[in-house]
Amino acid sequence: MVRRLNWGCGPVACYGWVNSDIQNWPGVDIVADMRNGLPVEDNVFDYIVSIHALPEIPYSDLDRTLTELRRVLKPGGVLRLGLPDMDKAINAYRAGDADYFLISDEEVRCISGRMIVQLLWRGQSRSMFTTEFAAELLERNGFREIKECAFRETCSGMAGITELDNRPMESLFIEAEKKQKRKSVFLAWK
Repeated sequence: MVRRLNWGCGPVACYGWVNSDIQNWPGVDIVADMRNGLPVEDNVFDYIVSIHALPEIPYSDLDRTLTELRRVLKPGGVLRLGLPDMDKAINAYRAGDADYFLISDEEVRCISGRMIVQLLWRGQSRSMFTTEFAAELLERNGFREIKECAFRETCSGMAGITELDNRPMESLFIEAEKKQKRKSVFLAWK
């Protein structure tokens, strides 16, 4: 049976997933602050999906969070992240595309302010991401086979890993594999 973690699920717990959040919402299976660790053993999950939860972690805690996600992922397992894409926001800003931003004119009139409020998600986000930066963070925390993916498309071949994808207009999606441990080979000399 495939075990899959929905980390940072918020108030929407999804059927067939182990749902985890810092808040005790209805349907949340694991209530924990990822920065302090999840109360599960090592190598439990076949894959982990997190949609727009990592931005809520301050930069100083990103490595600790990614290391913990790696710890609970099985060797060969995949982490899929959906993150607000700062490159898309900057490109929309530079093109003067006010319609790209989900912040209304009533809330913020100027386009630069709309970009800032969206990237910070009204103060909820503490870290911002580009594909390049997300890949760097994943690599330095022990992930390999890091690939950018399209909305609802996977590079992993794992059925169901894209089920939680949302917010395609403003997001980047990236997957990374936990490196499998190499088996030691001992050859006896005759």
